Amino acid sequence: MVHPAWLPEAACDFLRARRVSFPPIETPIRASLAEEVTRAGGLVQDSQPDGADLVLGFDQTLPTEGFRLDNLPDGILLTGADERGLLYGFFHLVRLAAVGGLETADRLRLPDGPVTDSPAIPIRMLDHWDNVDIHPVMGQVERGYAGSSLFFDDGELRWDLSRTDGYARLLASTGINTVAINNVNVHATETTLLTDRLDWVARIADHFRGWGITVCLSVNFAAPMAIGGLDTCDPLDPDVEAWWAEKTDAVYEQIPDFGGFVVKADSEGQPGPFAYGRTHADGANMLARVLAPHGGIVHWRCFVYNHRQDWRDRTTDRAKAAYDHFTGLDGHFEDNVILQVKHGPLDFQVREAVSPLLAAMDSTRLSLEVQLTQEYTGQQRHVFFLPEMWTEVLDFRPWGDQTPQWAVMAGKGPGCRVGAMVAVSNVGMDEFWTGHPFAQANLYGFGRLAWDPGLTPRDILSEWIRLTFPRPDSRLTEALEEIILGSRAVYESYTAPLGVCFMVNPGHHYGPSVDGYEYSPWGTYHFADRDGIGVDRTRATGSGYTGQYHEPWATIYESAQTCPEELLLFFHHVRWDHRLKDGRTLAQHIYDTHFEGAEAAEAMRQVWGSVADLVDEPTHRRVSVRLDEQCRSAAEWRDQLTTYVWRHSGIPDRSGRPLY
Repeated sequence: MVHPAWLPEAACDFLRARRVSFPPIETPIRASLAEEVTRAGGLVQDSQPDGADLVLGFDQTLPTEGFRLDNLPDGILLTGADERGLLYGFFHLVRLAAVGGLETADRLRLPDGPVTDSPAIPIRMLDHWDNVDIHPVMGQVERGYAGSSLFFDDGELRWDLSRTDGYARLLASTGINTVAINNVNVHATETTLLTDRLDWVARIADHFRGWGITVCLSVNFAAPMAIGGLDTCDPLDPDVEAWWAEKTDAVYEQIPDFGGFVVKADSEGQPGPFAYGRTHADGANMLARVLAPHGGIVHWRCFVYNHRQDWRDRTTDRAKAAYDHFTGLDGHFEDNVILQVKHGPLDFQVREAVSPLLAAMDSTRLSLEVQLTQEYTGQQRHVFFLPEMWTEVLDFRPWGDQTPQWAVMAGKGPGCRVGAMVAVSNVGMDEFWTGHPFAQANLYGFGRLAWDPGLTPRDILSEWIRLTFPRPDSRLTEALEEIILGSRAVYESYTAPLGVCFMVNPGHHYGPSVDGYEYSPWGTYHFADRDGIGVDRTRATGSGYTGQYHEPWATIYESAQTCPEELLLFFHHVRWDHRLKDGRTLAQHIYDTHFEGAEAAEAMRQVWGSVADLVDEPTHRRVSVRLDEQCRSAAEWRDQLTTYVWRHSGIPDRSGRPLY
């Protein structure tokens, strides 16, 4: 059965058979190994009588968490900058063995010579949206599509956390080094993780620590009132700061390597500093001051907007909100505050422009937040290879020069402020960990891109296939590539077109509901009428959102003639009979893409059926069930969208297909 086997037992056995000694496999690298390295003068050798295949050492001149692999006459020297560097170097060695980059016939050897590597982004983090109690609406995991929480079981800490050990090893194998274990929408029980249930956090941290992973907590900004007995949570009140300082000291007493706090404040009903006339900088800096003595970090989310809008008011634009709230505070945040910015200005939609806030705060540390759990991208029932989306964001040139977006988080952008890359987790207690076995590739891909943003989706998928299906048949490899590569485009083709957002069912966000959010207070409009569709975000006639971008993008996005067509309806209200670059009308484009998308989903199902003999039965059955649902849903999207456009536009399909 396929598990996220990026350190597969088959690969471990493969190396064991060649006399490799690797302490991280049986037990994590801990202080005892560092002592052994020091005792041996910087080198640890395999104790087997016929010599060492793998020799370990430290070199503090390497970048933090970095490693180097060198050939020796009879094996390989793995040198780490620190213990994490050794761990990541070993995982890289396993990866090389799986993808054919390691000679093993006699002695281990690097056929292409030495390898030196280190992470581009220092904090590579997962946010779990896990609830301690089962929430009446959100369940055990908010936006969780892979079963219940790894950590909590209906109000209690799981008594058996052995699955967390395996999970920690999997995360470490991709380079992830930080995990927030609870929901950013902090409910009453989660608030007590900071106090009465702190021993739970300490136990979870024990399971992650040996794999180089730091644990963080999401905290309720109003905790001093909710559980502390104070009558205020004003961040400038000395009693409030003293309360946080006391609780923070207690956390570090039990968890000395605790990472810090994740905060969602003044967002979607969550409490925050606005209630006291204070700024986000006031709130974040108060928490930063109490964490600073311990080396902790505040991860302050920028998902702040008016969620009580009047749909008739076209001057209020949810896309503008984060930029408007935060750019005026640039330079006002403490050094241990990182602002956590969603990759797009709305909410993890199928297609959004890259958030302009990510290139607007040169004096502030920023993190790029992406969503692994597929809230708007098929909920792990549809194939959607997320690295195809993320590489577009990471490679975006916000200044129009050679500086990519990822350089900001790596500390190589303007201001040289180092940040983080964060993803909302997509795992649970499901037997396949991620619900859809192919969604494992997204978790793997996040870790690899946070380590090396220069990887391509094809690079990542190739590694994942060979690590998950050791020595796969070429037919299987080709089938997996045919299904997964390009799956983002397939999903987009049968769902919301050309940058339109929120055409999903309200509440659970699965399946089509073209006008489901159109008259709601959430600011999620597409403004379709008899003439056209799309949001006018121009400076000339719309909300002015295009003005938040640097040149040349402000000018490119301002004009419907120069705006990239995949974002046309994100930035412009366009007539149904508007001609696209290929000569088709907008209406015809929607007809064609939605029929083609449903056909492409069906083709995925056929390809998967052709390799049934090459995959274990449980894995094949699970993927088949998911593909059946994807085909059903794609047809539903096709029928609703094409009917909607036909009834609004009155433009018939030139191919004569039924539009119901």
